[in-house]
Amino acid sequence: MRLLKICVFVCVLATAVLAQQLPDPEFNTSVENPAYSRNRPRVMFDEAHHNFHTTDGRYKPFADLMMNDGYQVIRSRKPFTKQSLDSFKILVIANALGAEEMDDEGADQSAFTEDEIKAVYDWVRSGGALLLIADHAPFGSAAAGLGTKLGVDMSKGYTFDAANALPQSASLLIFSRENKLLGPHPIVEGRNEKERVNKVLSFTGQSLKGPEDSAAVLKLSDTAQDSPDHEQKSMTSAAGRAQALAFKVGKGRVVVQGEAAMLSAQIAGQEKFKMGMNYEGYDNKQYALNVMHWLSGLLKEK
Repeated sequence: MRLLKICVFVCVLATAVLAQQLPDPEFNTSVENPAYSRNRPRVMFDEAHHNFHTTDGRYKPFADLMMNDGYQVIRSRKPFTKQSLDSFKILVIANALGAEEMDDEGADQSAFTEDEIKAVYDWVRSGGALLLIADHAPFGSAAAGLGTKLGVDMSKGYTFDAANALPQSASLLIFSRENKLLGPHPIVEGRNEKERVNKVLSFTGQSLKGPEDSAAVLKLSDTAQDSPDHEQKSMTSAAGRAQALAFKVGKGRVVVQGEAAMLSAQIAGQEKFKMGMNYEGYDNKQYALNVMHWLSGLLKEK
């Protein structure tokens, strides 16, 4: 029976598009000591680009957590322009698509127009902070244009590393101090010992390569490999790449995530498999808070 459950678990995660993913209503999104009680940073959460994750859908746990930490989270269904971005401190884009559904024709086309890409880039250079989340195919391709503008190369496929993963699947990647795949960065260290991140888990994403001055927050090992599909028929090395990057662009800050589920709390399939911050024994919740703390400027460079 245990073996059967593991097999089902692997199938659900390897073909997530076939399983219904829902926000976990039982996940605790409370924050013991909220970061902001006044001068609360305004966060634009993009919902204008066929986003797979929304504030009242699969990313509700993330949005609730951030609001409980003191941020003003405001969903936007308008194109990116200088005017629409100007009043916000942080922009969150989670799994945008080029079409309405991820299996629709054109889903892997750019989710953003050239004007939107320029508007976001200029806004970041002027002091904005961007959290760009682009998962496995087709999400990487849909966000690749914006990534390229920021100097980030996206593999656009799926990343595996059996040597640094849960036994259930080579795409459930572990990043820990023990395996030395957590990079030295304020996001990992937090403001104190209580906020220190020791290990996080990702749930099937893509690999990233950032600009020279970028920090690999979640590093991929030399044994990591990329495949254009989840069947792993054609594999290339992902050594030297990452699944999360942090860097500055002008006066602004950018975090690019190659996996989305780890920053939310979802349940998938009839077995209600936990995916994200609700997976016990990992520091994904604190990691999500620390990402936003760095983007908002609460975490300083050392």
